[in-house]
Amino acid sequence: MKVVRGKNFTGERPWAAIDIANMNGTTIRLHWTDQPYKWHINEGEEVFAVLDGRVEMRYRDNGIERSVTLEAGDIFHASAGTEHVAHPIGEARILVVEKAGSI
Repeated sequence: MKVVRGKNFTGERPWAAIDIANMNGTTIRLHWTDQPYKWHINEGEEVFAVLDGRVEMRYRDNGIERSVTLEAGDIFHASAGTEHVAHPIGEARILVVEKAGSI
């Protein structure tokens, strides 16, 4: 049993994380950040759930860069092979569900 008070989590560096669970090779982690990540492609699918703050999610669709602004409560699903990068607007707390070992 574990309770995580997400709004209280602040990392010492951008994209700091708390490991919530690893379920059969799928990890669930809570990230805190105030800085963009880097463009990347995961081996598998990835789900971002914004718990607190706002995040501009940029992604490439058929070579065209697109973006969507995610508010608290919004969820973004990156299918396998989707190139994407998260840009927080201020501080954000994001629950990320992905294959263990993904970047």
